Amino acid sequence: MHADELDIDEGLVRRLVAGQFPQWAELDVELVATAGTSNAMYRLGGDMVVRLPRIAAAGEDIAKERVWLPRLAPSLPVPVPVPLGIGGPVADYPLPWSVLRWLDGANPVVGRIVQPAVLAADLASFVRALHAVDPAGGPASYRSETLAERDGAVRAALARLGGTVATEAVSSEVVAAEVVAAVWDDAVHAPGPSGPPVWIHADLQPGNLLVADGRLSAVIDFGCAGLGDPAVDLLPAWYVLPAGARDAFREAVRADDAAWARGRGWALSVALLELDYYRDTNARMASIARHVLGEVLAGA
Repeated sequence: MHADELDIDEGLVRRLVAGQFPQWAELDVELVATAGTSNAMYRLGGDMVVRLPRIAAAGEDIAKERVWLPRLAPSLPVPVPVPLGIGGPVADYPLPWSVLRWLDGANPVVGRIVQPAVLAADLASFVRALHAVDPAGGPASYRSETLAERDGAVRAALARLGGTVATEAVSSEVVAAEVVAAVWDDAVHAPGPSGPPVWIHADLQPGNLLVADGRLSAVIDFGCAGLGDPAVDLLPAWYVLPAGARDAFREAVRADDAAWARGRGWALSVALLELDYYRDTNARMASIARHVLGEVLAGA
C-alpha cells in the first residue's frame, strides 16, 4: 500500500516478542485481519495484540499513544487501547512498536448496522466525552489543519480521479464534479469553530470502531488523535451510520449548521484523498471511500 512499507510477518513478530518481552515468548501469534493501513496487528495469546507500524510516520504515534491513552481512557465511555509494553527498533525492524490489551468486538459493517439509532447515540456519547477532556498540553491532531488548508490537495485528488468518483457516486460525470465542488465550497466557507481546539480522535471510521450486540464496545487506533476542530469527529455520520440515523447523531452530538457543514467537508475530503491513494492498492479502503462519497453527495 505504501512505497516505504516495511516487511512484516509472523516470524518477525515472534522474534521481536521473544527478544524484548521473553515472558510472552511462548504465546500464540496470529495475524489479525483489519482495514487499517498504517499498522499490522497480530494477536498475542488470548488477551493481547502486537501493533507494528508499517511506515515510519506511523511509528511516531507510538510515543504519543503511550503518554496520552492512559490519561484519556478514564474519561471515555468505552474502552480504548492501553499499552502494556513498548518495543524498540532492531536490525530488521527499525521502528518502535507496542503490545496492547486485546479489545473484543467487531468492526461495524456499513449497510448492516443492527441498531443504527443505538450506535448513533453511543458514538455521540464517545465524541462528547472526548471533546470534554481537558486539552491542556495536548498535541495537535494529525488532522488539525483547517479545511481551507486542505483545498489544494482535495482539488488535485479530484482532478486525478476524474470520472472515477462520478461512476461510483452519482450517474453523471458533469453533475458529480459540480456537486463535489459545491459541497466542498460550502464546507470551506462555513464559519470555523467558536472555541479553542479540543481533543479529537480524528479518524472515526469503521476500522477504528468495535461493536458488540449492536453497541459501541471500543474505539481503537488513536494515531490521528490530538487537538483540533470538533467537526472532524462527525466523520461517522457518513462513514458508519445510515442516512436514517444521521439526524439523531447530529442532535446527540449537538452540531450546529456550521459544524455539520465542516464535518461533511471533512468526510468528503478524507474519502476523496483515500480513494485517490488506495484505489489500486487496497480494495476495502477504496470501497469504503466510494460509499462515503456517495452518502455525502446524496445529501447535497
